[in-house]
Amino acid sequence: MITTEQIKELRDLTGVSIMQCKKALEESGGDKEKALFALRKKSKEIAEKKDERTLGASVVDAYIHSNKKVGALIELSCETDFVARNEEFLGLAREIAMHITAMSPEFIDESQITEEARAKITELFKKEVEETGKPADIKAKMMEGKLATYFSEKTLLLQPFVKNPDMTIKDLINGYVQKFGEKIAVARFVRFSAAK
Repeated sequence: MITTEQIKELRDLTGVSIMQCKKALEESGGDKEKALFALRKKSKEIAEKKDERTLGASVVDAYIHSNKKVGALIELSCETDFVARNEEFLGLAREIAMHITAMSPEFIDESQITEEARAKITELFKKEVEETGKPADIKAKMMEGKLATYFSEKTLLLQPFVKNPDMTIKDLINGYVQKFGEKIAVARFVRFSAAK
């Protein structure tokens, strides 16, 4: 028997509708972790279906850290002005701006990683990989792993969300896509840091 407390707890964690939370809990036999996994999987599927839609509205929000030394501006886009004016959507923009302030990403997604940036970082790791004395195929795999790790740490959508490391920023956005039924995307961001 699924209790209203379980449903409420799952809703508070995900922001997904009560009926979807209830269904996920029923399908998982009341196991919260399995229900969370199922809801995240569903969110990803819904977001992928909406990927081709056009973004027609945006908000710009900012987060300034309490020390007034670092902050971020973000433009978060969605399909309609109705969603863009929603308090929860504005809250999402603020959460992502806060994350950007804390984690200092350089790219929104993998498509923004230029060949120049990739070459620069490859050169940075080249000496370290060469010094291992491993065969060429192992060196290539090591370089591939180092590049993947580096760029996942510098790519906003791949970073673990600072308030909940169990989900990435992409997972966070997908949850809101499921909630609002609209495509949501980070259009651009900039992070500021005061001179020392």
